Amino acid sequence: MNKKPVVAGIGELLWDVLPTGKQLGGAPGNFAFHAMQAGCEGVVISAIGRDKPGDEINKVLQHLAVNLKYIQQNNFPTSTVTVSLDEKGQPDFTIHENVAWDHIQLNDSIIRLSKKLDAVCFGSLAQRNTDSETTIQTILSRLKPGCLRVFDINLRQQYFSKEIILKSLKQSDILKLNDSELPVIADYFGIAGDIESQLYQLLQSFKMKYVIYTMGQKGSIVISPDSTSVMKAPQVQVADTVGAGDAFTGIFVAGLLYGYPLSEIHKKATDVAAYVCTQKGATPSVKGKIY
Repeated sequence: MNKKPVVAGIGELLWDVLPTGKQLGGAPGNFAFHAMQAGCEGVVISAIGRDKPGDEINKVLQHLAVNLKYIQQNNFPTSTVTVSLDEKGQPDFTIHENVAWDHIQLNDSIIRLSKKLDAVCFGSLAQRNTDSETTIQTILSRLKPGCLRVFDINLRQQYFSKEIILKSLKQSDILKLNDSELPVIADYFGIAGDIESQLYQLLQSFKMKYVIYTMGQKGSIVISPDSTSVMKAPQVQVADTVGAGDAFTGIFVAGLLYGYPLSEIHKKATDVAAYVCTQKGATPSVKGKIY
């Protein structure tokens, strides 16, 4: 690929309020940032409020060199999420409702962008409100042939349903989920067997290219129609795990777009995710070239 692939994260954009202070958060922004670190052009499609926290998000994203063109401002408050950490650095999120990213509006510039994208990442959380759900589903329907559609499921609190998940899986080339999310999905769709069997059933049922399953410190599994890659996670000193999964997804997608072998992609994604766990916040800079 001669030009930089263009990738977008669609959905929530917010401040994670941690015990140590606030950090930029939201899976779509984290994904776009890490894909950008791996050589892509990263775009965020979201909404912030016309308020001080929204202005502060813009400043941070400018500093990170993320494209701000598709971040809307509206009259709803900029989102904040209260994050508490357990003794292993695992986060628990308290997400507030009726915030700016619940009301992402489709417009001509987003429609034009959708036809240029090489990959797009979306989740279930940002589809909790009809406004943003409609926008996300419309974008997915307007993508050019060959654009990778990545469903990073991100089940949070009560903000998901079988209907939304089913609709999203039908639109997806890649599913990413973790060890707490698989039992929910297996129950929804009547999937049984060992973990690899469940992942393969999901892959086949929805005709996907990859299913990515992360297990925190235990590592991850990537299933494709013709291969399985299993990788342990490096043992690191954990500061917090916020954003590690998003880093994994961003690095993984960038590797696919640049045509690297699955084994190398899986290793790079694992190593960067582990590095993110050693840092505070979801968007630390990675030294050196990733690919």
